Order: sequence, then C-alpha cells, then structure tokens
Amino acid sequence: MSHKAGVGVLRLKAGRERSLRRRHPWVFSGAIDTLSGQLASGATVRVEAADGAFLAWAAYSANSQIRARVWSFEQAVYPDAALMAARIGAALQHRQQWLDASTLADEGACRLLHGESDGLPGVIVDRYGKALVMQLLSAGAEHWREVLIEALLQQTGCSVLVERSDTDARQLEGLPPTSGVLHGELKGNLQIIEHGLRYEVDVLGGQKTGFYLDQRDNRQRVASLAAGRDVLNAFCYSGGFTLPALKAGASSVLSIDSSGPALASAQRNQALNGLSQAPAQWQEADVFQRLRSLRSEGRSFDLIVLDPPKFAPTSRDAERAARGYKDINLNAMKLLRPGGLLATFSCSSGISVELFRKIIAGAAADAAMPATVLANFCAAPDHPVALEFPEGEYLKGLFLKRN
Repeated sequence: MSHKAGVGVLRLKAGRERSLRRRHPWVFSGAIDTLSGQLASGATVRVEAADGAFLAWAAYSANSQIRARVWSFEQAVYPDAALMAARIGAALQHRQQWLDASTLADEGACRLLHGESDGLPGVIVDRYGKALVMQLLSAGAEHWREVLIEALLQQTGCSVLVERSDTDARQLEGLPPTSGVLHGELKGNLQIIEHGLRYEVDVLGGQKTGFYLDQRDNRQRVASLAAGRDVLNAFCYSGGFTLPALKAGASSVLSIDSSGPALASAQRNQALNGLSQAPAQWQEADVFQRLRSLRSEGRSFDLIVLDPPKFAPTSRDAERAARGYKDINLNAMKLLRPGGLLATFSCSSGISVELFRKIIAGAAADAAMPATVLANFCAAPDHPVALEFPEGEYLKGLFLKRN
C-alpha cells in the first residue's frame, strides 16, 4: 500500500523477537540489528524478525532506550486516525462495563486511557467531571497528538481538555515538557466526588494529573477498618486516605506530607466535607525524618498508611528505591501497636510485586514484627493491566496486621 512505502524498518537481532511474539509492546535498543528507511521520531516503523518476518507496527523513538512501542501486532491493522479513535472507543466501553455509576457520574472521576494496556502506548487520560487531563509521554503519542485530542473530545463530550505532559518520561523520549489548557475554559480548581466525599483537584499544578485515582477502592477498603483507631497517614497529599478515615469514625488521624500546598488543599477538602471538627492533625515535614522522631516521642498508632511517591521510575532505580521503601516501612512498623494494621504501597513500576513483598518482609523481620497479610492491593479497574504487559501493574500494596 502506498502509505507504507516510506515506512522505516527496524530489524531485530536473531532470537530477540520472542517478547514481541508474546505481544509485549516494547522494543529495546539492544534488541535491534539494523535500521533503514524513514526513521523520524514518533513515526510508524515496521518491526521485523531477523529473517524479515513481520512482527509489528510500532512508533519509533530516536532517543529512548525503548526504541519502539507497538501500535499493532497485525500486519493488516496499520496505525491511522481510525485505529486511534477505535482504541479510545474500546477503552471508554471498558470503563462503562467495570465502573460504578457514581464514578461515571458528572462529578465522578476515573482514568479513561491507561497507555499500553489500552493499546495506546504513552497516552494517559484522566476524567474529572467534564474535564479531561491528558499526558502524552511517548514520541508516538506526541506524533498523533491532534488526532487523539479530536477523538477524545468527540467521544467523551467533555468541555475542557488540559495537558499535563510535564513528567520525566517526556525527557527520556527527547520531548520538551508541556502543560496548559488545550480546549475550553478552566475556572480554578475542579471538584469531584469519590465514595461520597468531595475533593478539590488542581489539574494544572497538582501531582500527576491532580489526584491519585488509582487508589480509589483502596481508600475505601482502608477506611472500612479505621473506626475507633488512631491513624497515621504518611505522604498524605490532598487527604485521599485521611478524609475517608475521619468519615468512618477514626479516633484521630495524623497526616504528614512535605508539600505545604498539598496540606492546604487537604484542609480545604476537610472543610468541604463538614469534617472541620473531626480529630485531624496536619504536619508539613520530611516523612523519613518524621517517622523516626515520632518514635522518639513515644507515639504509636493502630492504623498506618504509607503511600509514598514513585521511588523507582525504572528497574535501574530499583536498588536505591528498595532502601527507601525498607526505611519507611521499618520505621512505620516500629510505631504500630500490637494488633495494628499497616497499609503500605509502591507506585514504582521499577519495583515488581515480588520485590516489594520481599522488601516488606525484610523490614518486618528487622523490626521483629510478625505479621499476617490481610489483603493485596492493586489499582482500581479503570487502570487495567494487559497480561502481556506486567509493567502496567505499577501500583502494588499489602495490608498487614501486626500479630
């Protein structure tokens, strides 16, 4: 076909096609034998095995270690505007099937596009009410920018589209950070309702796209056991675990974060929900240091939540990140009363589920804290994980009971 005549070709070294045949969507630079034809960053390339057999159509990236991200494993399914629109439609349908009515309602919030697991590598879109917040994190996603924007607005009917492509991932792709309102008008912070609680969301200046939607169901699960307990919420951000615990009847909640603006937002959220008289204390501090000083003050808690930011963006950072996770968990465990509960999380894609459990087991051993695993946490169902792409399971967590 004529529109494929100028497409670049990326041929792999012998034996390096196995992951693609298992439909893993990434091609690393070390797997490539030869490159030929048109190789503009973001443009479509044909990925071939060493013998020339077709493997995939992918987006080429000249700068990233992930040199190509697959759009399609079918030779007859060439990436074009229709394919992008169809992938968005399928992702929206998945959410309609799996999410409850309140999450899909006008004041609800959910993730609409989750990158590779929705067949759109590097494309993240969250919906907050009638506003969309988009991240284009790969050269291929950037290449299809206008097509994606048009399809999103058309299929969702949302009136505002904000871009937050200002993460480190863009730099790895050789792309400049970019953010701002692309469509419609944004009047201050947005508000959403999650499990009956109202939160303000700073989509332009907040972390990630403004709120941690992946923890939606985990917040509810943890809060269900908060009644009558003294709770510590470390890395509390805008109060996502604090407010449900207060609403559920926690005896007290101490919430710590290093960000003053995040704590100010959390306190506004407390007021928004009529919880101003609830037994809440907010502290701006370095969490690593504060966990140590709480122990020296003789403090202890019945329920502790550890939901830190990303320590390991890639597996190369895993060793350094593992030390950080062990540090905070060891010190939190020493603050836990007998019979107390610890909800501990990692959102680092460079830390596997197995490694995270190993780190937590090591911390428990060093803290001389025998424990029982009550539950394994993962992201809410609007953050799907393709079976062929385990890296999509970035959020993992354990709910432990101190024996």
